[in-house]
Amino acid sequence: MPIRAESSACVCVFPTTRMPDTRLVGLAAWAAGLRPRNRLILCALIGALAGLGQAPWGLWPLTVAGLAMLFAIFTAAPTWRRAGFLGWAAGTGYFMLSLNWIVEPFLVDVARHGWMAPFALFGLSAGLALFWAAGFALARAAGGGALAWVAALLLSEAARTYLFTGFPWAQTGHALIDTPWLHWASWGGSLMLTAITLAAAAALWRVVCGPRPAALVALALIAALHGAGAALTPAAQPTPDAPLVRLIQPNAAQHLKWHPDHTRTFFERQIAFTSAPPDGQGAPTPAARPDLIVWPETAIPVLLERAGPAFDAISAAADGAPVVLGLQRTDGLRYFNSLVMLDASGQVAALYDKHHLVPFGEYIPFGDFFARFGITAFSAQAGNGYSSGPGAQVIGLGDLGLALPLICYEGVFPQDVRAAPARPDMLLLITNDAWFGTRSGPYQHLAQARLRSVEQGLPMIRVANTGVSAMIDAAGRVTASIPLGQAGWRDAPLPPPLPPTIYARTGDSPAIGLALVLLALSFLRNRSPARSDSD
Repeated sequence: MPIRAESSACVCVFPTTRMPDTRLVGLAAWAAGLRPRNRLILCALIGALAGLGQAPWGLWPLTVAGLAMLFAIFTAAPTWRRAGFLGWAAGTGYFMLSLNWIVEPFLVDVARHGWMAPFALFGLSAGLALFWAAGFALARAAGGGALAWVAALLLSEAARTYLFTGFPWAQTGHALIDTPWLHWASWGGSLMLTAITLAAAAALWRVVCGPRPAALVALALIAALHGAGAALTPAAQPTPDAPLVRLIQPNAAQHLKWHPDHTRTFFERQIAFTSAPPDGQGAPTPAARPDLIVWPETAIPVLLERAGPAFDAISAAADGAPVVLGLQRTDGLRYFNSLVMLDASGQVAALYDKHHLVPFGEYIPFGDFFARFGITAFSAQAGNGYSSGPGAQVIGLGDLGLALPLICYEGVFPQDVRAAPARPDMLLLITNDAWFGTRSGPYQHLAQARLRSVEQGLPMIRVANTGVSAMIDAAGRVTASIPLGQAGWRDAPLPPPLPPTIYARTGDSPAIGLALVLLALSFLRNRSPARSDSD
């Protein structure tokens, strides 16, 4: 006869021939017995542990282990309210560790803004943690089973991607970007990686509680997905006649970038890199000149309307190659964060205005709405902050094909990439990651760029002011790069695109739909009188 062992943290059924690790089960029971305040502190600490799977640490086993412990504590929550508080505490700890780079913009002028840094970090983390709180509460209301927990948290991460302009940074699934699981994003996007991470955590805890066949099968399946991952998106090697792209990285520190004594220095540095001879690394022959040259976001300190002399100098340095660069432009009182392509004669051949702006960083939400009532201090149309461009578009790069331009923050949104009116041949991202500091932010931004390439099966040209500038192939591999914090340039052949992926055709709808179905089934099962307690 099997023996039933119950604790306030988990309910396990196991045969007498095998007992659970009583120390681990006892740990969960001990956590459930803590005072509420101490339990919340513990969840916050475990959440921070789970955040160590994000770049640059990349300790994905700690993400799985941390989530497994959080699932164990969650199963002991007697009500959906208690579960919600646990989720909020865990999410706050997770985001405070993962998003610690958010303090960096406040340290550019530390004397004026440094005092705001801890409040900004806690405020953002506590706000994003509300999505985790909703997920934990919803899962508890649906019965508290493993499937309900995975489905509810997956939906909360989907909501974080789309609601309130979205902020999908540091999804739990991003911990898998440096593993073969990354390639499954070509099937289900970042949400599939999140589902794998959450399922692995729940199954791991169930196995700890005893030999649960379903949990063992789940772990075996997840391990199989790891083994098969690399075969999904084989690396596409550039052909001998692949276009050559020059990446330009001036390394302009944010506190000096707009300083009158330094702007000319950074401009001349980029001119020198543009006119430099081939670096001999990416060029197919020592004499090969680049077919395209790319400068970063806001690369020149003048507005588009006054950039004629700068464009002439850039065109002369490029020696006939087209140049893509970022700058600002105006239209009446409105300001735009823009990207232009200069043709061989230095004329603007393509223009793109950033459309997915950073709330509070590039504009104040509802500023134009309040302007109707005479409050114009926050209105973009009155010149306060950037105005949004018309939306995603593709631009022609001559013989290189079509590119989908992305500016900085837009690279973290899978929906912005899928919004392209036509399938491009490449993704083209320019950014100024100097705002993110030198520790975690730039590396997390780069990781998400790799994820976008795998989701779409497209190479990406990524050029950052301070780094990391990189050429990324359609399998998410970095084929050439310039390290963070270095000024330099690099010639890199453009990898070819792969056929459209499943995710490119379907987006997040299948993952969201499946999560909704699983959650609905959990609710129905929880309402059934015959519901099993051993889930």
